[in-house]
Amino acid sequence: MARRNSILTEFYSFIRENKAYWMTPIIIAVVLLAGLIILGAMGGGAAAPFIYTLF
Repeated sequence: MARRNSILTEFYSFIRENKAYWMTPIIIAVVLLAGLIILGAMGGGAAAPFIYTLF
């Protein structure tokens, strides 16, 4: 049976093989924004001012 790779390793190999290094800052920004939204939804009081300024 073939070994299954995780989605992160598949995405990393896609970026390396296609020389799509320009996607890296976009992915980092999306992950950081998602983290802020999750912190705000969980009631994190310290992150609330940052979330309110974004929206």
